[in-house]
Amino acid sequence: MKLYAAIDLHSNNGVLSVIDEEDRVLFERRLPDELTAVLDALAPYRDQLVAVAVESTYNWYWLVDGLMEHGYPMRLVHTSAVPQYDGIKHGNDHTDAHHLAHLLRLGILPEGYIYPREGRALRDLLRRRFQLVHQSTA
Repeated sequence: MKLYAAIDLHSNNGVLSVIDEEDRVLFERRLPDELTAVLDALAPYRDQLVAVAVESTYNWYWLVDGLMEHGYPMRLVHTSAVPQYDGIKHGNDHTDAHHLAHLLRLGILPEGYIYPREGRALRDLLRRRFQLVHQSTA
């Protein structure tokens, strides 16, 4: 059976949702931002996971790198391109994580590029410089 996982990551915790091919939730829990906690939660599903999607705007390097080092296939969610689910009256972190896993299962998850670790420092520096130049010319 194929399984799909998604993590809605925040500054000090994240919600992990693991679903099967029929969209049934097998695991869903808020976890601390600790690699060992995430690895322990994913371990029972490891062999069946198609991929793990991570949604985060800034705090994802440690998690994606750590899971990739342990052999997990990773996807970085393009946060601003994710379509919102209209059927949810009250969205929260759990519904967000489940929705991302659902989009991953359907093959329609908007993805961002996972920039190689060795080039990230320069890219981040150039982005910051661009922001400063933009501010000074505005």
